[in-house]
Amino acid sequence: MSLIEITDLNVRYGEIEALRGVSLRVDEGQVVTLLGSNGAGKSTTLRAISGLNRPHSGSIVFEGKPIVGLGPEAIARLGIAQVPEGRRLFPGLTVLENIMLGASNGKASSAAIRREADRMFELFPDIRPFANALGWTLSGGQQQMVAVARGLMAKPRLLLLDEPSLGLAPVIVQAVFRIIQEIRKRGTTVLLVEQNARMALKVADWGYVLETGRLALGGAPETLWGDARVRDAYLGGSQAKASA
Repeated sequence: MSLIEITDLNVRYGEIEALRGVSLRVDEGQVVTLLGSNGAGKSTTLRAISGLNRPHSGSIVFEGKPIVGLGPEAIARLGIAQVPEGRRLFPGLTVLENIMLGASNGKASSAAIRREADRMFELFPDIRPFANALGWTLSGGQQQMVAVARGLMAKPRLLLLDEPSLGLAPVIVQAVFRIIQEIRKRGTTVLLVEQNARMALKVADWGYVLETGRLALGGAPETLWGDARVRDAYLGGSQAKASA
């Protein structure tokens, strides 16, 4: 069943067309990845879904309800959470405080929020020892885990992940993608924007390739990986196929 469906989406920055006629869907329980080079429109797509960018035209339907025109706060209350590129922790707050901010919707008691934060430390045991440390003092990989934990605090129906492996060491990248798999097992649907196409396709149920604001291709991971055009343009060419 489709959780979110985008139809003929167009987004402009002034006179620049960032997205042109993009249509895609994410079914409930899936991990779907958006691939493409820098400037292809991947992050713009996420920002349009979360209400940070207002589409020029087109529709976004979440759980059967149109959400274009709603503000970010209203969209978050519907069950969509975004983990932005660059992590963006609050440097003056501790790790625990950063995580607890993800549940600041006014509905849960402080005790319930703390219990949920404890569950986040179960999912991300590597950051538990740093619960009372300032967020900026952690490594890039640890900060990424804090950012994802913060996004999960609101128990979203759809989690938007924007470049979660960017700038991380390979061993930390592996850990981040294991966490994405665990998130899916726990029932959260994920729309993943990622430059590391190899890792993204390993965890995804479906993938789309964006090229200069247009949807160039969509399909199952094995289909995308087996397409010579995709390998050459985004995944490292024939060498990538040989090492897959």
